[in-house]
Amino acid sequence: MSPERSLFWEEKNTLIIADMHLGKSGHFRKAGIAIPQSIYKADLQRLIAQLYLYKVDRLIIAGDLTHSTANKELDLFIKWRKDFSSLHIDLVKGNHDILQEDWYAEAAITVSHWKLPEPPFIFLHDLKAEKKLTEEEKELYRFTGHVHPGITMKGPGKQTLKFPCFYFTNDYCVLPAFSRFTGTFNIKPAKGEVAFAIVENSIMRLP
Repeated sequence: MSPERSLFWEEKNTLIIADMHLGKSGHFRKAGIAIPQSIYKADLQRLIAQLYLYKVDRLIIAGDLTHSTANKELDLFIKWRKDFSSLHIDLVKGNHDILQEDWYAEAAITVSHWKLPEPPFIFLHDLKAEKKLTEEEKELYRFTGHVHPGITMKGPGKQTLKFPCFYFTNDYCVLPAFSRFTGTFNIKPAKGEVAFAIVENSIMRLP
């Protein structure tokens, strides 16, 4: 796990992320809300740094690479993609991935429409899709996104802090949203489940 909200699968030399929501700040600007483009650029720079750090051959995105319809920020992504043409990118489509198929083709992205089996794992965007898995696929450990998990830590004087987190159960892991321009959904781990809070530049294991 990286505090930059990614997983490194060493055996496969693969970086795993979810919920990058490319173009979200541009979508808000088109609606008249002055969100700076620096937010998008910061997320892309973080991704580049992770790719250089782990020197991966492959990137798996568990849904919501993009946020909405095409805008100038997605044009910038296409230009960036050409600089990383040797990187294989797999996308499991999420509910926000609504672009035309030719955009994914231009970006040299291999698209799976709702599941990507990679035994002993399987990648989904929304955990609800597990209902459609075969019996064999249900035996695989699931990695998902969609929820943007966060966890609240309580301190003295009724103080609370909320952090994005990796959320692990016996059957699945919910990845944090890679983009920092997202909200979080508060999770409450049950007995036997573990959350790893992302606190600044570190990972903190919580019971």
